Amino acid sequence: MFPVLETDRLTLRQITDQDAEAIFVCFSNDKVTRYYGLESMKSIEQATSMVQTFAGLYQEKRGIRWGIERRDTKELIGTIGFHALAQKHRRAEIGYEIVPAHWRNGFALEAISKVVSYGFSALGLTRIGAVVFTENEASNRLLVKMGFQKEGVLRQYMYQNGVPYDTNVYSILKSRE
Repeated sequence: MFPVLETDRLTLRQITDQDAEAIFVCFSNDKVTRYYGLESMKSIEQATSMVQTFAGLYQEKRGIRWGIERRDTKELIGTIGFHALAQKHRRAEIGYEIVPAHWRNGFALEAISKVVSYGFSALGLTRIGAVVFTENEASNRLLVKMGFQKEGVLRQYMYQNGVPYDTNVYSILKSRE
């Protein structure tokens, strides 16, 4: 059973084929993909394929990706989730993106907060990592604000449009009560 998470303003839910158009709108936007290590989508088929990839991630227990839906408008405004899930080592990496029209409204903070807490409580993780392009100032600031600690820089770690970029590595650890 795919877990549905709720915050004040958001529902984090399974992404389905019906979401392909919203996924396309998101991932065909150069502002979204600029720091993603992924070329902008050119067709709806690519979006459908990504939906299948997200489904496979969950089925194979390699991760989980939620659609970020606004509760008021029922609009899918992005995705968030864990990849590189290693249950044996109780760790995963978090990734997320939001359509630019919804930037700077605190939606990412709200979604990350919920997903991190789910990772620690429901998935039993002790470490959640994040890899962020050094140029992605908004995301770097957000993670630090949320208690992630910068661990270092991975040089020329991700390619975007054929160009290698450095990335910052962050982690947040489950506090030992």
